[in-house]
Amino acid sequence: MIKLKIKTGDIVRVIAGDHKGAEGKVLRVDREKNKAIVEGVNMVSKHTKPSAKSPQGGIVKKEASIQVSNISLIDPKTKETTRVGIRIEGDKKVRFSKKSNQVL
Repeated sequence: MIKLKIKTGDIVRVIAGDHKGAEGKVLRVDREKNKAIVEGVNMVSKHTKPSAKSPQGGIVKKEASIQVSNISLIDPKTKETTRVGIRIEGDKKVRFSKKSNQVL
């Protein structure tokens, strides 16, 4: 398993695939599958049967996961995509933007 530099709550942009250019907030990260769920990106339709939870049933739109290699973090300072590095400050590991050298 590789160390992922994308975390829940990060603002990311899709850099490859059908949804290229779309931006959103990371809702969840699956480290074992190297996938992330991004808010408003890669929406799929799911047909549901009527149940106690949803008595109406019907078609539900929800986000599907996207490969982590297809998303890139947006630098909060420059508002452009950036790579992420890890360095030690004091006794803590911190993530930083390689474009602006700012701690994330």
